[in-house]
Amino acid sequence: MELEIDKLLRAAWIAGIFPILLASLPITRIASFHRILSGFSNRGKTMQSAYKKFTVPQRFFLHFYVVAVVWTTLLLLMTWVYACKMVPLGNEPLHYSTIASHLTGGSHIFSMHKSHSTPLERRYTVWRTVLLLLLMEVQVWRRLFETVYVFSYSPSARMHIFGYFTGLFFYTAAPLSLCSSCASEVVNFAAHCVAEFIKGREKMPIFEFDWFGYVNPLTKLGWLQWIGAAICIWGWIHQHSCHVILGSLREHKEQTDEYVIPHGDWFEIVSCPHYLAEIVIYAGLLVASGGSDPTIWLLFGFVVAPLP
Repeated sequence: MELEIDKLLRAAWIAGIFPILLASLPITRIASFHRILSGFSNRGKTMQSAYKKFTVPQRFFLHFYVVAVVWTTLLLLMTWVYACKMVPLGNEPLHYSTIASHLTGGSHIFSMHKSHSTPLERRYTVWRTVLLLLLMEVQVWRRLFETVYVFSYSPSARMHIFGYFTGLFFYTAAPLSLCSSCASEVVNFAAHCVAEFIKGREKMPIFEFDWFGYVNPLTKLGWLQWIGAAICIWGWIHQHSCHVILGSLREHKEQTDEYVIPHGDWFEIVSCPHYLAEIVIYAGLLVASGGSDPTIWLLFGFVVAPLP
């Protein structure tokens, strides 16, 4: 099942990246394909009239983040409970052959040391997944907050239905990609718990909430995970700042039709800093993952391809 999930996710990301890369090629014969793809992705004032027939209100962005919050929270809770109950990360002694791998966060392409897969290494893989989902959880909650309280969408603002479904796909597939390495184990564990609950509470294993035990294993992750988390939070802070700036401009636009150039934060160095921050956030997730999972690389590729 795990392999099938990985294959489906990788195929989906490749299917999304390939048309974008193809449309970006400076070839005259595919210019029409580039225009079609741009028509699907444009929204608001940049949308061509020919595409306005198949659109939905731009305020439907809210749907993306509601789905993302519910789905990411579910995956995070299942994975976290599974990690605590089935692959706890205690104070087990490390063999010399795994010390270098542990200090850099496990076996990955960024590590100078490559060791054979071990049960202990597998535990670190699962707990890295918990950290990735935690970072994603913070991201989607912030985007939901901004959609409700920061941005003010015009009633006339529209986006193409293709872009709408792409957004729903992304916020479903992205959290799943972050935990694809242990998704099958987590699903089987959750299914077993549900089955035991249906049979009767007296037969269901008792879950004791040891908050220290749930959080402490995260402190044992390698330095690479915390570098990735720091990069992710750095992008997170700047993206929020840029969104607040853009949100304030939209409030003033109700009083004037003139285009106002945003200033402040990363707007002083690039034209689309909120897009740059998005790349930084997912680059942080990639670093925190250890860089060994092709699915997360393809997720990052899908984020980067349409933004520059």
